Amino acid sequence: MPKIHNFGAGPAKLPEEVYEIIRKELTDFEGTGISLLETSHRSPTYFKLNTEVQDVVRRLLNVPSNYKIIFLAGGGQGQFAAVALNLIGRTGTADYVVTGAWSAKAAKEAKKYGKVNLVLPPTDKYVDIPDQSKWNLDPNASYVHICTNETIHGVEFDFIPDTKGVPLVADMSSNFMSKSVDVSKFGVIYGGAQKNIGTSGVALVIVREDLLNSALPICPSILDWTVNVKADSILNTPPMFAIYIMGRVLQWIERKGGLDKMEELATKKSSLVYDVIEQSNGFYYAPVAKNVRSKMNIPFRIGSPGNDALEKEFLKGADALGLIQLKGHRDVGGIRASTYNAVTVEEVEALVAYMKKFYSKHSN
Repeated sequence: MPKIHNFGAGPAKLPEEVYEIIRKELTDFEGTGISLLETSHRSPTYFKLNTEVQDVVRRLLNVPSNYKIIFLAGGGQGQFAAVALNLIGRTGTADYVVTGAWSAKAAKEAKKYGKVNLVLPPTDKYVDIPDQSKWNLDPNASYVHICTNETIHGVEFDFIPDTKGVPLVADMSSNFMSKSVDVSKFGVIYGGAQKNIGTSGVALVIVREDLLNSALPICPSILDWTVNVKADSILNTPPMFAIYIMGRVLQWIERKGGLDKMEELATKKSSLVYDVIEQSNGFYYAPVAKNVRSKMNIPFRIGSPGNDALEKEFLKGADALGLIQLKGHRDVGGIRASTYNAVTVEEVEALVAYMKKFYSKHSN
């Protein structure tokens, strides 16, 4: 069996070093004699872990002291509801910048709780982010919501929007901790862990203190940021093991050189793939505008429009070589390579070598 190289979009690959740590700690967590899986969430052992994970988040992102860090169940989609439930009541309306499938879903969820203004004209082709001069922002909005990296369509913001003082809320699920971010430019940052910083089951939320205490009366306590800040993310039994894994992944990022190093590697890995696409004379085709092409999720087709038969052959050949989970999302088809932090340069080079070989065989 060939060595497996996992390019899945999520749940995504974890670093090998983290797997080794998990293996060692699984049945005896930090000398307690039992697994974290059977440790009380009210124990000093878990309190310590909970604090350690918050601390490494704060260090990596240089989170200012007036921001709170919480861990919540429900993943990123749970926060689609939580964002609106916690914030939209401030004015009754919110701005949503829809640049892909996930921000569209976030806007749809928010409509249940207040008025949603779509900042950009509706489209089903997410290949670019229009210049901010074309945005229709509402100065009365409770917040402006963006998704900084669209996992399905491969569109990534290359700038932080100027929202004229309206709190900026960002779903960073699929590019969390892939580069340095000025947290002070955002009111709220959130994301599911299973893309780039851990495994499924937990969302990381970073919220500015002045945005607390604004939840709608109907907001369930489990989604109320203020309630969970006061409870230090232990309102009920939290997704402890997912939080533990997230902590070990973030510590690994720190050991590897932090977010500047992750960004350097992300640029290198994505450039390897995009370069092959650009040099293929149209054999491979990436639909996204070059300035907003994602460094985390790279969707591409063979030809434009896509050649389904060749794409199936490409995916079959890739699987045979251990290059797995390259099939594009069902909504867009084609091929997608996700090059998250845990994916190594060597793995991307293996993919690129296969892309070149496939091109040489079929380009004529």
